[in-house]
Amino acid sequence: MTHFADMIDGYHRFRDGGWQAQRERWSQLAEGQSPKVMVIACSDSRVEPSDIFDTNPGEIFVVRNVAALVPPFETTPGRHGVSAALEFAVQFLHVDEIVVLGHGLCGGCHAALHQTMAGAEPGRGGFIADWIGLLDDASAAIRESHNNIQDRSAGRAMEMAAVEVSLANLRTFPCIKEKEARGTLRLRGAFFAITDGILHVLDEQTGEFQPA
Repeated sequence: MTHFADMIDGYHRFRDGGWQAQRERWSQLAEGQSPKVMVIACSDSRVEPSDIFDTNPGEIFVVRNVAALVPPFETTPGRHGVSAALEFAVQFLHVDEIVVLGHGLCGGCHAALHQTMAGAEPGRGGFIADWIGLLDDASAAIRESHNNIQDRSAGRAMEMAAVEVSLANLRTFPCIKEKEARGTLRLRGAFFAITDGILHVLDEQTGEFQPA
């Protein structure tokens, strides 16, 4: 297992290798960033967007959280981390595209489907339960349409449905809705299957995820 001491060793390899090799690139990034794509991904350690899309530093603006979820637009008091990141990417970085990247074997989606965190206290699963409550309607629909939610097909259906929930919630943000209508911003849904390493892209016209 990798611990922080191992990461420091990795940092030294990076300084001697990757950082030196891309010294000009890092000099440019010191002046600012101008990514064209925002990626909303899961916190899962197995799903690293820069690896999946083979990108360089400065090319994608990434926000990660449990199950790659986007809450709907709201102005109630609170700490709106995802909303703040969206606002920065859309209004200040002027990204052209937002990609919601779901993935296979997602623990957050599994908890939503099986309701394993229901009733948990904050600090013991309650924060997770509240967060994945964003998937309550979608998980209820999956449970209704699948006789056996233990089956992997139900799990994948839940994971893909979560991507669509986040896309729908993105469209509740006035700035996103306006830019999408003008054609200056495009929303995309994607799903990475950990077991076979295949990326699927959502066709919103058909509602189907197809291999990229």
